[in-house]
Amino acid sequence: MPVAARARPVSLDPAGYAAWRSSALGAVTDGLERVLVQELAGASAASRVLDVGCGDGVLASLFVREGVAVVGIDADRAMLEAARARARASGLPLMLVQGRAECLPFADERFDLVTAVTVLCFVRDEQSAVAEMKRVLRGGGRLVLGELGRRSIWALLRRIRGWLGARTWRNARFHSARNLRSLVAGAGLSPGRVRGAIFYPPLAVFARIVAPLDRYLGCLTTFGAAFLALAAVKPPPPASLGAKHGKD
Repeated sequence: MPVAARARPVSLDPAGYAAWRSSALGAVTDGLERVLVQELAGASAASRVLDVGCGDGVLASLFVREGVAVVGIDADRAMLEAARARARASGLPLMLVQGRAECLPFADERFDLVTAVTVLCFVRDEQSAVAEMKRVLRGGGRLVLGELGRRSIWALLRRIRGWLGARTWRNARFHSARNLRSLVAGAGLSPGRVRGAIFYPPLAVFARIVAPLDRYLGCLTTFGAAFLALAAVKPPPPASLGAKHGKD
């Protein structure tokens, strides 16, 4: 099988993701991405979490296990059914909603933490999606984004697959650290440092060799990283005049 064909599943269905995670390459890669997102999220300090583009519910279920109330939202009904089955099998109280990232069906400032992993790369209007995530985030809350890195061997192979007709990658959007920070800052959020992960080519043998160094490399640079992640904070609302100066 060509190397490019193994650079993640080309099908975004639950079976495709399950097969990816059960492969030698997928197990290492998915694990590194998940650990980085969990570290940036710090979900245990939140009380209400929204996982945008929750897919089959792996990340959302991990957050529930940390003892917080979690809502997962995804546009794909099959993915939501897979997430529901996962939560049911584990006895986890995970709330699931069908909807799009660009139009979240939630009230303003409902969540303490919002996560979105490999979501913006597939939505048509990423500015609207980030604006919606900010809207439902409370002041002082955190947004954690995980996206596909632009300057990596994985991105090159995915572009080639798109040129050859793979529907998943034909219109996918890849990000650099700079434009990811710019996107978040443009929405009025305060971005932290972008961290990288997955510095090896999409072959299991390289994954096993480089994985122990991946965290170290991710703290040094984002160049060559197939996965980028950052945490951004929504500024708290300005204190009222009365709160600042007291009432007469």
